[in-house]
Amino acid sequence: ARSTTATIPIVMATSPDPQRAGLIASLSRPGGNVTGLSSQADEASGKLLEFAKEMVPGLSRVAVFAGRVAWDSFGGETMAAARTLGLDIVRIDLVLPDIDAAMRLAVAEKAQAGVVRGRPFFSSAQARSIVELAATHRLPVVYESREFVEIGGLMAFGVDLQAPYRRVAWYVDQILKGGKPAELPVEQPTKFELVINLKTAKALGLTIPQSILLRAVEVIE
Repeated sequence: ARSTTATIPIVMATSPDPQRAGLIASLSRPGGNVTGLSSQADEASGKLLEFAKEMVPGLSRVAVFAGRVAWDSFGGETMAAARTLGLDIVRIDLVLPDIDAAMRLAVAEKAQAGVVRGRPFFSSAQARSIVELAATHRLPVVYESREFVEIGGLMAFGVDLQAPYRRVAWYVDQILKGGKPAELPVEQPTKFELVINLKTAKALGLTIPQSILLRAVEVIE
């Protein structure tokens, strides 16, 4: 859309890193015809790994399933968080539709847990396939959004996706009233949610620590 017009206002809902993508000059002053919300949250990468480490006893090796776009956005933060937590990262390119090959590779690399990144790029059928194959290979996986947990995934921590889409309406309203996209700051997420599936944890032989359960906005039993 940005390559098509430099004048018609464009409002983003969940762009992972609009500045790095060249869509805006900066978060505070976008400077062009694009504004809205970024889903970029530097702390999310660390939290996903933290939850995995708290949940899986003796965890030392984690498979991070991410396509190139997702890794370009979050790879640096993920590796930095892993060093802090003392974890080895196996980066696995989740090439669709061959999800089973990715899971088999994680097991072959002796990963004890997994993290799936790149939420917006999976269809509902692909998400279900990821969850089912993780269960088949008995791999505890932490996801970015509750949708995975609702269909049987173990745990998710990420941005509440409903909030930015509601907020988009405010940006559209401001622009229709004469506001300039170049001067409307791009907002980053402020609301995160942790969702846990206890049935899946039990099937994997895991006991979710009380410290994690207390932080969950929803526990599926």
